[in-house]
Amino acid sequence: MIRLFNRYISPKSLVLLFLECGLITAALLVAVWIRFWNDTRGMDAYITLPAFMPQAAVFVIILQLCFYYSDLYTPTAIRSRYEQIIAVAQSVGAGCLLLAILYFIVPTLLLGRGVFFISVALVPLLVPLCRAAVDLAWIAAAPNENVLILGTDSLACRVASELEKRSDLNLRAAGFVDLSNGVPTPTLCGLPIFNFAEGKLQSIVEEHAISRIIVALEDRRNALPTRELVRLRVQGIRVEEAHSTMAGLTGRVWLETVKPSWFVFSDGFRRSAVTLVAKRLLDLSAGIVGLAISAPVMILVAIAIRFESRGPVFYRQTRVGLRGKCFSLLKFRSMRPDAEAAGAQWAVDNDPRATKVGSFLRKYRFDELPQFINVIRGDMSLVGPRPERPEFVKILQTQISYYDERHTVRPGITGWAQIQYGYGSTVEDTIRKLEYDLFYLKNLSLFFDCAIILDTVRIVLTGHGSR
Repeated sequence: MIRLFNRYISPKSLVLLFLECGLITAALLVAVWIRFWNDTRGMDAYITLPAFMPQAAVFVIILQLCFYYSDLYTPTAIRSRYEQIIAVAQSVGAGCLLLAILYFIVPTLLLGRGVFFISVALVPLLVPLCRAAVDLAWIAAAPNENVLILGTDSLACRVASELEKRSDLNLRAAGFVDLSNGVPTPTLCGLPIFNFAEGKLQSIVEEHAISRIIVALEDRRNALPTRELVRLRVQGIRVEEAHSTMAGLTGRVWLETVKPSWFVFSDGFRRSAVTLVAKRLLDLSAGIVGLAISAPVMILVAIAIRFESRGPVFYRQTRVGLRGKCFSLLKFRSMRPDAEAAGAQWAVDNDPRATKVGSFLRKYRFDELPQFINVIRGDMSLVGPRPERPEFVKILQTQISYYDERHTVRPGITGWAQIQYGYGSTVEDTIRKLEYDLFYLKNLSLFFDCAIILDTVRIVLTGHGSR
């Protein structure tokens, strides 16, 4: 099992990613061979051209980005073989359109027409065949990892439930170990319960070929078999704490079960000066470029807002930012001018206060474009927790533990919570979004930011999963 940004990802997805990178490159080279099949010198000269490497790299990257945005690397997006072929063909079509635009802007990246069209014809033929072969090989050879859950409380059941949802990880819960001395029961959540006796944990592990133990005890005082766990850990058995496992499986910190000690002793929450400076430089440069590129779109949006309803084009709202300092957030107005005549209200999905143009802007997040100015000013970052209004912050600080921790970084135009969860209109929704924010804070890095931006681009381009 592989972790990326401390989240478990499917090894099969990575296998497909690297295989198809090689496959698209191979299709390109085969296309060169077909194009110059009777001209060896011409083929050698074409491949050794200084421009060929960047041309090939751009071709591969664009196609794989299109695969990614079509969920071809998402194991939970289960498709029939026919649907998979259609998705590959659509991705290649979208890739051709993007490449055509890129070739128009940067002609030096243009592949020869013959090589390009042969490559584009080969990719939709080879990729489905590769995926069919990987599926068969995975079923036959991919090893299942047996997991033993230490505990029988509600936390243990939740761990088992989350493991079952992530079938793509090839993890199989073998059962629970009851460390209490109560009346034994045969099963829990459909899995067997192994009664614990001093010195017997080793035999349970050997009998059921356990390779990973998850400690899911809500109260560990005088209950944890430390000596046996140390012995098993030294033997190569992986021992994990349940809250870290849950965070890795779901991409969020489960506040209803986590204890303060987990925040103190768990890995993560690192903020090196280099990372923070690099993040600010990235924000500043991306903010300037983003504002310049989006300027034509912003002009069209402003005209559309003005034509539909009276009122200001831009909307300023006080939000809470870094270290609790308030700032003025800029947005395109997406609601009626009298939307908050009765006072501050939560924003919700399909908000009835939104105008027709505003609903479109919110779906594709065009209403957030003026926030590039906030990024340049230093009020915000490209990626971070969404800033909340001070009226709500005062209430939420008293009702939700750890809520203030989200103010330890600059708020973002987009963020992990925004792409994973919808608009929140209740305290419960806010708690869930905070769980995703805390996961982001725990794993903050430039690479994680880039991954979030890639997902945000998908939302902007498709409108699916918009937050």
